[in-house]
Amino acid sequence: MKILLLGKNGQVGWELQRSLAPLGEVLALDRNSTSHCGDLSNLEGLAETVRLFRPDVVVNAAAYTAVDKAESDQSTAHLINALAPEVLARACAAIGAYLVHFSTDYVFDGAGQKPWLESDATGPLNVYGHSKLAGEKGIAKQGAKHVIFRTSWVYGTEGGNFAKTMLRLAQEREKMAVINDQFGAPTGAALLADITALCLQHEPHKPHKPHLSGIYHLAAAGETTWHAYAQYVLQQAQSLKPDLKYTVKEVAAVATTEFPTPAARPLNSRLNCSQLENALQLKLPAWQTGVDAMLAKIL
Repeated sequence: MKILLLGKNGQVGWELQRSLAPLGEVLALDRNSTSHCGDLSNLEGLAETVRLFRPDVVVNAAAYTAVDKAESDQSTAHLINALAPEVLARACAAIGAYLVHFSTDYVFDGAGQKPWLESDATGPLNVYGHSKLAGEKGIAKQGAKHVIFRTSWVYGTEGGNFAKTMLRLAQEREKMAVINDQFGAPTGAALLADITALCLQHEPHKPHKPHLSGIYHLAAAGETTWHAYAQYVLQQAQSLKPDLKYTVKEVAAVATTEFPTPAARPLNSRLNCSQLENALQLKLPAWQTGVDAMLAKIL
């Protein structure tokens, strides 16, 4: 199997390099690659990469993820999150390739308390969400074989993440304030990469197995708030590394309104992943499992 991976150095892309390697020949690119174009802002270059490499599968882990910056940089967010995926889907359709793409719970308005189903009405609150939803629609209308994984609260061991920030602040400050009215499930990049690899073992080039088509929700099981997540991280880190010294004496729970940002955030990021679990006949692990593994690695 020939696989084209875009966004190789992002949180998810980094893990995908590991999970996809056993499946065949992987051409992993980022925006700075010189052998082929992996820059999602270069639409013609992207299409040419697909035409020249002729992959069986394209995995797009690249995206514009600066949620607040997108409010004032709408054109770039739309180019990378909406137009580029559509171009990739068109190029895939032309050669019969299968496209794997990642989207977000930000396509929803965050209302209510029920986990979102794939069939629920969308209603993004911000430019980033609108751009990602446009990407989903652009892929669908090109007629390529594809799967789109909507996920939420993604973290990786490489680069910065929420847990690392909490650990740093806990050693620098006596008081911290963390949002307590946004609900979701922290989802590890490693889990996304492993499920992607499993999906490709069910893809169209193995006709004796079912393959995924359309949109699926993919997140770790369970739910928490950012405040409860922070407390869990601090407690687990202390148990893993007893000599870890904290300066913090209070972790206050505050409302989203206490942290005004250019882009509005959804309060309900819960995703119902039963459709994916049924399709692949698996059970997604609790969010704590991935966080524990991440903490063990970074500590």
